[in-house]
Amino acid sequence: MKIEHVAMYVNDLESARGFFVKYFGGRSANSYHNKTTEFRSYFICFDDGTRLEIMTRPEMDDAQKELSRTVYIHIAFSVGSREQVDILTERLRSDGYEIVSGPRTTGDGYYESCIIGIEGNQIEITV
Repeated sequence: MKIEHVAMYVNDLESARGFFVKYFGGRSANSYHNKTTEFRSYFICFDDGTRLEIMTRPEMDDAQKELSRTVYIHIAFSVGSREQVDILTERLRSDGYEIVSGPRTTGDGYYESCIIGIEGNQIEITV
């Protein structure tokens, strides 16, 4: 069994698509648009076959995103090495994204950093 894809709603679909393509090497599939509901989406595909569906629709609730809450809390991207964690974290910091933690080795042995990415969503960058 494997997770086929993860989905997230966003307000700015094009900016979210650009973020995952620019920083995480995703490849965007063609857009989908349901003209009846005004639902729009893209699938972003990654080298290992993992897919992220980003979606939007009119009039969504956009509640405050607290880092500790009962919900799926973050998505983690493995970039292959400690050096790549450091490089991508610094690139995101330089581009104005908030670094929540790291890069660091966690108590359970992961080397990671966490950032606040597109639309206030937490993203973990790990080996």
